[in-house]
Amino acid sequence: MKNRLKVLRAERSWSQAQLAEYLDVSRQAVNAIETGKHDPSLPLAFRIARLFNLAIEDIFDDELA
Repeated sequence: MKNRLKVLRAERSWSQAQLAEYLDVSRQAVNAIETGKHDPSLPLAFRIARLFNLAIEDIFDDELA
């Protein structure tokens, strides 16, 4: 699944470790989501959306559209 997580994180000058701490996940999990190797669970996707004050659809693209 494509996503804008890396761009959103960079806009705030956050490291992967900082974002991971904010989301209560590992840095490796953030890296896996950013690189598209892993899709976040729905609860994690909601936490990400709330953290960036965006809709889930504004962060993640299921590539079907």
